[in-house]
Amino acid sequence: MPETAAEKNIAVLCNELAGAGRSVGVAAAIALLLKKKGIPHVLFTQNWPPAFDAFTDLFLVGGDGTLNYFINHYPGNRLPLVIFKGGTGNDFHWLLYGDTSPEVQLERVLETAPRAVDKGECNGRFFINGVGAGFEGEVAKALTARKKMPGKTSYLLTILQKIFSYRSQEYRIRAADQLVTGKKLLVDISNGRRAGGGFHVAPVARADDGYLDLVIAGALGPVKRLVHLPAIEKGKHLHLSFIQHHTVKAVVIESNKRIQYHLDGEYGEADRLDIRIHENALLFRY
Repeated sequence: MPETAAEKNIAVLCNELAGAGRSVGVAAAIALLLKKKGIPHVLFTQNWPPAFDAFTDLFLVGGDGTLNYFINHYPGNRLPLVIFKGGTGNDFHWLLYGDTSPEVQLERVLETAPRAVDKGECNGRFFINGVGAGFEGEVAKALTARKKMPGKTSYLLTILQKIFSYRSQEYRIRAADQLVTGKKLLVDISNGRRAGGGFHVAPVARADDGYLDLVIAGALGPVKRLVHLPAIEKGKHLHLSFIQHHTVKAVVIESNKRIQYHLDGEYGEADRLDIRIHENALLFRY
């Protein structure tokens, strides 16, 4: 049974940089609602504590980057988590809560028992939503250090800037007994279903099934990229001839040159990506 209000003590962890500062107002509103309900809580903004032994629940306010920071800095945490929409893309929030207001979401999570959710690992770093190599990495690089607009606007504009000039790269992709080689536009490994603030790259992925969804798009000319972009945005692309989709426990990605990739939206480069799932690693109320 869910705890009563008197049994809860909630740490509200705000990433004050998320959403160009919008997360601060969301966190303050959540703290006020908890105060009105008489639920013990502490709001943390600039300095998060090294441990949360005194708390029963952790409410994070931010986006996928905030979640990524948390799972990498507190890898042993088993307290129930809640993520409130305070970033720009908020893709993992959408997966768990949909387009829900903070007020409605708070009412729901206060009465909901925690459920297990998977997380992924790539080259020793954890991710919650996904890793994207190739074109997605190029887009992430272009967005680095830019001020992002809410939703998918910044992502879409950057895609349109890069879609004609990007050159597909040779890959060797190994998962279980499968080997995929050749030039690919993108290689996406998803725990969540959506990326970039609204692009349904892995439309059937589930974060609680013990698998990662591997979506590979073959090399396409610039015009065909543009033609098929709306289908990928809406998640209507898995049947297309240049798409391969697999569910995997682990995958290794190699290339003849440096791999550009993003991990929960953060840009990186590597010679090789070793990726695997950690089943039931986190608890969320949703």
